[in-house]
Amino acid sequence: MNHWEQFLAPYKQAVDELKIKLKGMRGEYELHNTHSPIEFVTGRVKPIASILDKANQKGIKLSNIGTELQDIAGLRMMCQFVEDIHVVVEKLRGRKDFTIIEERDYVTHKKQSGYRSYHVVIDYPVQTIHGEKNILVEIQIRTLSMNFWATIEHSLNYKYSGQIPEQIRHRLQSAAEAAFRLDEEMSLIREEIQEAQVIFTNKKEKDQRGSEPKQQGVNE
Repeated sequence: MNHWEQFLAPYKQAVDELKIKLKGMRGEYELHNTHSPIEFVTGRVKPIASILDKANQKGIKLSNIGTELQDIAGLRMMCQFVEDIHVVVEKLRGRKDFTIIEERDYVTHKKQSGYRSYHVVIDYPVQTIHGEKNILVEIQIRTLSMNFWATIEHSLNYKYSGQIPEQIRHRLQSAAEAAFRLDEEMSLIREEIQEAQVIFTNKKEKDQRGSEPKQQGVNE
């Protein structure tokens, strides 16, 4: 167990650092009062049991999991609109604090299951007490509806050990198309939605300022 804690420590550090950095991107958009393509960011390090299961499925030796398993450290960046996904990918391509080594576009080229998401695998340098260590990290960029579908599909895959019954699988595929149609419909009124969100945010901030108690002067 101690060996695993030492092995996973830099992965946890990478996730923590990247969450702060990628959330910071959203904060920059807010400072400029412009639409943020990033709704929120989450991250995790894969549990030991999941690492072992995936290594076994892919025939990866334990000695090679650090170089052959790309998603031991993983982050998800959620977007409101499909168009936002491409904006986020371009921003990631322009960063200098990591190197993109692979991209997989499952938005344009969905998986047979119906799964849609954009995957970016990066090489991220972590500074440790033993020196710099490069970590593979997978970043998934997807809309909220894509994420809802993927979360359900993941649970069903776990329940049926990857062998989802045909009837349920067909339902899932139909649900995936329905989710993508929702994204497409939202894209058609994207400007209206963004304008409404700005109006709502400004009103909320104004209401909050109005409800704040006025500070009395020191001489009163």
